[in-house]
Amino acid sequence: MKKITLEEIGEILRQHDDYLVLMHKSPDGDAVGCAYALCGMLRNMGKKAQTLCGDEIPELFSAVTEKLEDTELEPEFIVSVDLATEKLLSGRALEYAGKIDLCIDHHAINSEYAAVGYVDPGAAACAEILKKLFDVMGEKITPQIADALFMGVSTDTGCFKYSNVTPATHRIAAELMECGADSYGICRRFFDTKSRTKIALEKMMLDTIEYAAGGAVAFICVTKKMIEESGATQSDMDGIAAITKQIEGVKAAITMREKEDGEFRISVRSSDGVSAAAICRVFGGGGHDAAAGCSIYKPLEEAKADIIAECVKAVEASL
Repeated sequence: MKKITLEEIGEILRQHDDYLVLMHKSPDGDAVGCAYALCGMLRNMGKKAQTLCGDEIPELFSAVTEKLEDTELEPEFIVSVDLATEKLLSGRALEYAGKIDLCIDHHAINSEYAAVGYVDPGAAACAEILKKLFDVMGEKITPQIADALFMGVSTDTGCFKYSNVTPATHRIAAELMECGADSYGICRRFFDTKSRTKIALEKMMLDTIEYAAGGAVAFICVTKKMIEESGATQSDMDGIAAITKQIEGVKAAITMREKEDGEFRISVRSSDGVSAAAICRVFGGGGHDAAAGCSIYKPLEEAKADIIAECVKAVEASL
């Protein structure tokens, strides 16, 4: 992948007319916020643009997604945002693997799969990069685009609590507020509001907590049966990975969610010198040092034993 500057990206985005913006599977607030912000900006520039995610986008993000109607187009230029590797594409988005023209990302483990790209591991969220890009391009950030970017920054930083937050993160958030971002509404929606079905699901999850390495590793599980009995939706899954991370003394927090076809999707949150990304790479996944994910295709007890063992190993190595 040829590495280019934000100025060069701006020039490229002015050269084409029909854009497809790709997101990773199980999309989070940063992926959705970036995709819809870029799509909205391209449309404001007079281009045709459409987002694509192989998985269903949770209702939780509807305040941003519902403001941008789908459109039909034959993509001339493919852009990915917040996508570290093409392995994280799913569904219809897999059609574009090997065809991505431009990658904009903030993951240190980016596999450099696109023709050209810009990767800044120092950015707390990919949304930070897009804010800088739009400024470099001299394009106006509307309240709608500001909302999408603020959602990306706030969710990828745990409402500005994670260790990835920098002074630049706060400055960018403040500038987005000045552009009209509904910071109060976004933070309340994502961090202070839970549905009754989510509360029911969390109650079941808490019964599955297990500890290892003297309490430095915590494990929690979500099965398909729990989801069915609680009535939880895809939106209710957001934020559940933080539950075990909040427990005192935990350095590696594991959330394991049962999917279809024997897959268990794993989220790892870590601190104190334990790398979640390194743990998940053992199973073909990746992410950031403090937050990463992977999938294990084994029966529940085997999958649980494997991920706990790897976390214990990482914790012991950090001592």
